[in-house]
Amino acid sequence: MWRMSADPIEKLSSLFERFPGIGPRQAQRFVQFLLRSSPAIRRELMDGVRELGSSVHQCPECMRYSAGNKGLCAICADNNRDTGLLAVVSSDGDLLALERSHTYRGRYFVLGGLISLASDKINGLRLSELTTSLSQRADAGLQEIILAFPANPEGDATAIRVREELAPIGLIHGFKVSTLGRGLSTGSELEYADPDTLKSALDNRK
Repeated sequence: MWRMSADPIEKLSSLFERFPGIGPRQAQRFVQFLLRSSPAIRRELMDGVRELGSSVHQCPECMRYSAGNKGLCAICADNNRDTGLLAVVSSDGDLLALERSHTYRGRYFVLGGLISLASDKINGLRLSELTTSLSQRADAGLQEIILAFPANPEGDATAIRVREELAPIGLIHGFKVSTLGRGLSTGSELEYADPDTLKSALDNRK
């Protein structure tokens, strides 16, 4: 069982270790940086964390986190986006990567993760939210769903499962389901791909 230390340095290090991809040495470097920083920087960090709970909400349409007023995020509220395309991504980071590439102008849906090959469970993934939204999206002109997942075993397994869920709905509403094509090398994380790579993957989807 994970326990919080009474020592403030160890306590903060333990908290940083809970971040994805952060090990004990990196966590300790974060703490040492804060110890060397001015009180103003530490206050700025605390204020930023506090504001996450007060000014950030989840968009009810694409399910990504965004700042501002409650309701649709800026992307979903943009009437100039192509309602015929829907990119299903695993995380907010992958959505932002596609946005930075400036090659995709459709809509998004954030699935909230990938299938773990160790358990093959889909707990926590927003599959039901995705499928229940498709009738309304089809009425708005949906023609294609792009499964934009990382080019790794977890991404492939997730794409297979999501495609299976969407296939019968696609037959009813007349949209097709595609996946990113060549451009992403095996093992690539979407979030860290460069714009040219993402453009190639989108152009060659299948």
